[in-house]
This record gives sequence, structure tokens and C-alpha cells, in this order.
Amino acid sequence: MNKSAPGQVPESLPVVLVIEDEPGDAYLIRQQLLEHGAAFTVHLADTLGAARALIDGQGLRPDVVLLDLNLPDSRGPATVERCRLIVEAPIVVLTGLDDALATQSAIQSGAEDYLTKGGEASALRRAVRYAMLRHQRDADARLASTVFTHAREGIMVTNSGGAIMDVNQAFSRITGYSRDEVLGQNPRLLSSGRQSSEFYAAMWQDLKQQGYWEGEVWNRRKDGMVYAQLQTISAVHNTSGVAQQYVAMFSDITALKVHENELEHIAHFDVLTDLPNRVLLADRLRHGMAQAQRRGKLLAVVYLDLDGFKTVNDTHGHAAGDHLLIELAARMKQALRVGDTLARIGGDEFVAVLIDLDDTNACQPMLNRLLAAAAQPTLYDDVPLQASASLGVAFFPQANELDADQLLRQADQAMYQAKVTGKNRYCIFGDTAQYQPRS
Repeated sequence: MNKSAPGQVPESLPVVLVIEDEPGDAYLIRQQLLEHGAAFTVHLADTLGAARALIDGQGLRPDVVLLDLNLPDSRGPATVERCRLIVEAPIVVLTGLDDALATQSAIQSGAEDYLTKGGEASALRRAVRYAMLRHQRDADARLASTVFTHAREGIMVTNSGGAIMDVNQAFSRITGYSRDEVLGQNPRLLSSGRQSSEFYAAMWQDLKQQGYWEGEVWNRRKDGMVYAQLQTISAVHNTSGVAQQYVAMFSDITALKVHENELEHIAHFDVLTDLPNRVLLADRLRHGMAQAQRRGKLLAVVYLDLDGFKTVNDTHGHAAGDHLLIELAARMKQALRVGDTLARIGGDEFVAVLIDLDDTNACQPMLNRLLAAAAQPTLYDDVPLQASASLGVAFFPQANELDADQLLRQADQAMYQAKVTGKNRYCIFGDTAQYQPRS
């Protein structure tokens, strides 16, 4: 027989399924559970089959099962195992027998607790609540253990003094250290040396004040390789608010950092020659102009255009032209000093920024070296490729204020003057009669 408690009971109350084939005992249990107000929602079933019908057929989801071991369709401790196949809720065994062995077998089979039939109602209700709490606590512990063990993020637990208490498998996979190797150690064994003592002081300050820290850290694996990790650290406080443990969770973001650096490089450097592009040139030029004013020095902008490059492309093909650009870019970069900048701004056009010049004549050695580097033949498939360069030079600061774009335009105009006056030479803006042919 299969019954449910009469009356409308809010579904938010704990649901108790009583599986008992003796009607008198079932009625008594229901009455004990419902004393002093409807503390539970009670459903009755007289067999495991009836219980399955409630669970599978009617969608009942009990919070606790009170189970008689001896039913028409199952007898003895095996009843617990069969009940566990149809329900996940905690099982409290009801027994009228003073049989310690049977009770022990029932507990071993998966029961949470046992009660003797006919006991006090308060004890019955208390046993139901405790069974629910223990089941939830155990479920939470199992979930935490599963997350800890199988999480893709590395997890490290330390005590309040910083000694490592536990780590998970992902920690070992990322760092290369086994659990036994790090227990009792300080997390400093992972330090790469890239972060300063001030960095760690600020981290601990946040942990003490906020109980939480998040950021990027460069650490060192057991094999010596430095890697980047995104890490969060949380303090675990006791009831008095004192930090007892710290839990760090981290993931390896080295590949992401490498990709970010690649994108950063692509955004600021020419793909073919690996020289700075227009974006980086503009930044370095503005910085150099500000530095020149602070130091009382001159800055020179050199606008460089190759002579005869179109002929190389048309005669030998674009692959030959690219090869020539790569070789000339490398040679012209070597012609400059440390601190100077050579950028490719498109096609066969380059811009050099020469800093810390004492006077306008100080740049002449670099200009001549640039002309020589551009005019040096380059072999491509045993064929010599020949070009030269026309250079226009503009200096900063000047009597009138001007910005970086105006300075570039002046150098461009001077370069055009070098083109029309014979190529393979440089011309200084503002003095179109003064130019120097390559010697």
C-alpha cells in the first residue's frame, strides 16, 4: 500500500519517505514527525517497489528515507543496498530487533543511522535532521575533494605562516613539483626573482586588509623554466576572524603572454624588416623631441627613400625586392648608434631618428654611413642587386615651434630635394643649397 500525508503542506519543508510495511508503525512514525506542527512533508510506501513508483513515477525527491529492513519485497541488510539503487537521499534504518549485527551490516551497506521503532518522537525528528546535515556535509566534502583533485587550475593551501599544507594534481602538472616535495615548504621555492620584495609586500598587505589578492606572477618550474601564472589568493578565517589558511588558485598563462607579446610586436614593428613601424616611430619621435628639449641637445629626423628600387622589383621580381629591403634595413640599422631609431614607414621609405646631437654637423658620420649601407650591392641568387638612397634631414628644436608631423614633412621635403639634385646624397631642410654627395 502507498499513501501520502493528508493536507496541503508547503513543498519547502524537508521531504521524508517512510518505507514501512506495518501500517501501525508507519502511522506512528508519521504522527511523531508531524507533532507540534508540520515540520516535514511525509510520504509512505509499504515496499521498495512502491517507493520506486513514487520516485520514478511521481518525481518524488526525498530528503531522508526511513527504511524498515524487512519488507515484502526485500529482507535484511541487503534492503539498504537495494534502496540505495533508487534513491540518493540519506537512509535511516528502522528496526524493531535488538540485533547489533544486522544494524552494523545496514550501516556498512550505506545507511546513515539507525533507530529503534517506538522510540521518542523528538529522537526520531532529531535523527532525521542530523541525517540531512551529515549527508549535506559529506556531499559538500566530496564535491570539494573532487574540485580540488580534478580542477585544471593549480591549487595550493598554506597555513598562516606560509608553509604548504596541500596541493592538487594540477599544481604538480604546472610546476613540476610533486606533492611530497612541497609539503611544509614555503611558496618561495617557486619564485623566479622577477618580482621585487615590494611586490610581495603589497600582496601580503592586500591579503591582511582585504583577505584577497589577484594578479599575475612570474614563477619558476622545477626544471628551471620561468612561466607566467594568473593567481588568486584567499584568506580562510576562523570564527574570530583570524586567518588560519591561505588558498591560492592559479593557471599557467605563459602561452597567452607569448601571444600578447606577438600581437604587441606586430602592432609596432614592420613584418618584413622587423624595424619599428609608423606607430612606434611616432612614439619614439615624440619622446626624442621632448628629451632634446630637456637636455639642450639637437635631434635629427632623416627621411630616406631608396633610389632604383622599382627597377630591382621590375627586373628581378618582388621576392628579390623584399630580399634587398631586408638586407639594406639590417645594414642601415647597424650604421646608427645605440639609442637611434630606424623605422620602415612603407615601400622603400625609411625614417631615422638621431638623438643627443651637439650640433648639426654631429650627424654627418651617420648620414654617410647610411648612404654607404644603402649603396652596397646585395646578392640574390648570385645576382647583384644595386640601389642607393636619397636622404632628407630636419633638425629639432627650431626657432619656431613645430610638432612631430611637421618635422617629418620637413625631412620629406629635404629628401625630395636630394632626389632632384642627383640622388645618392643627403639634403638638409632650410638650406637647399647645402647637400653632400656620397664620397
